[in-house]
Amino acid sequence: MAVATTTSNSTTQKNRYTFTALLFITLFLFAIFVFSKRALEPSLFLYKDLLPKIPSFSSSLTHSNLSLLNSTTPLKVAVDPPSPPLPCPPPPPSGTDSPSPEPEEPPTHQPISSSSETDEPTESNDGTEQDPGSGNGNPFGEMGEIGCDLYAGTWVKDEHYPLYEPRSCPYVDEAFDCQSNGRSDSEYLKWRWKPQGCDLPRFNATDFLVRLRGKKLMLVGDSMNRNQFESILCLLREGLHNKSRMREIHGHKITKGRGYFVFKFEDYDCTVEFVRSHFLVKEGVRINAQGSSNPTLSIDQIDKTAKRWKRADILVFNTGHWWSHGKTARGKSYYKEGDYLYPKFDASEAYRRALRTWANWIDHNINPSKQLVFYRGYSSAHFRGGDWDSGGSCNGEKEPVLSGAILDNYPLKMKIVDEVIKDMRIPVRLLNVTRLTNFRKDGHPSIYGKNATAGKKVSTRKQDCSHWCVPGVPDAWNELIYATLVLQKTNSKSKIS
Repeated sequence: MAVATTTSNSTTQKNRYTFTALLFITLFLFAIFVFSKRALEPSLFLYKDLLPKIPSFSSSLTHSNLSLLNSTTPLKVAVDPPSPPLPCPPPPPSGTDSPSPEPEEPPTHQPISSSSETDEPTESNDGTEQDPGSGNGNPFGEMGEIGCDLYAGTWVKDEHYPLYEPRSCPYVDEAFDCQSNGRSDSEYLKWRWKPQGCDLPRFNATDFLVRLRGKKLMLVGDSMNRNQFESILCLLREGLHNKSRMREIHGHKITKGRGYFVFKFEDYDCTVEFVRSHFLVKEGVRINAQGSSNPTLSIDQIDKTAKRWKRADILVFNTGHWWSHGKTARGKSYYKEGDYLYPKFDASEAYRRALRTWANWIDHNINPSKQLVFYRGYSSAHFRGGDWDSGGSCNGEKEPVLSGAILDNYPLKMKIVDEVIKDMRIPVRLLNVTRLTNFRKDGHPSIYGKNATAGKKVSTRKQDCSHWCVPGVPDAWNELIYATLVLQKTNSKSKIS
């Protein structure tokens, strides 16, 4: 009996030991688990924002995330349409500069007055810099190739063009409204830019407006950028069911005398704006020994309109045509750095330094996580037998250039642009329209830059062979902006999937 009791006690004690050991082991393993989880949580938190997310339609419309992402994934492209193309120029050699057209508004001897740019929202321009890399990640991704060189190609006939009817758009000013001014031929309107190896997506004005929802698109530059500005207004207008829902917020009509326009698209809460800046750097005046005022250009100071640039989500810059004539080209007692006025200075070097001043401003004031920057390249002029002020003409041109040295032309200005953009810290998309405009000797206003009164013969003495008819060639520049947004977004989705 005693033996049985002893055995029973021993068994009970062993069970207690076993239970206690299992309990300790369980608690030990639980403690390890809790410690490991808490130790790993900070690391997991750091990486959670880097996990791929599938973009939604609604998220692409938020203000902080422009509807494009960069990617290097090659695109699958459409088959070329059965249309006879023009010959494509070879890659640009180290050729000479292009003809030097006059800007639409010649420089004056007074600095541009802000009085012509009324109703500007108050904003300080204290020169403070922001961290370009600040923000919650970069919605554009790394700057990469689209998978096709959109700027190497040719023009093909397309009966679906133009994208809007001549004389239908109220935002084309007289200087570019060739059909209303008496130009009777229309074949120049039937050409579409076709890159080698791929097709541009068909322009969709409504889709473009959706991508601009809640954003500001701003074109900054000379009258060539106003040429492009009027084109994009007309293109986007085609996407509106109720065209009265588009207006210039100050009630201004587009004229060459005014340097600031803001067009609001009410249904999309977006604006398309133009800011005149001939050189992107500061224009000024000096008083000479005789007491007269003379213009100057401070190539080391950004233009006074830069305070407006900061507000835009998408920026399209240009400068070039005003560097090719008059006092700017001669460079005598005109260019300044600091307080020093150069007695004589090379215009090409001044252009390079001015662009570096612009590039430095971009690098220190643009946030690539929220803003996108384009620089539109130099567009070609086609004067025959002289220049803009010496009898040059392009009247009667009805077809693009088919062959010749001009197709190979790549001006020194564009080589400087390439050099400056390559050295920038903030990514800039180059709208390299030089080669595609080399073809288009038929696209200029020529003698049709003014509306002749009934029965009066149009003067051929002074012709505009540098600007472009609208509709016309500038529509292709805006198609390339749209294509960049669409193709980069397409590449991004392809890469994520």
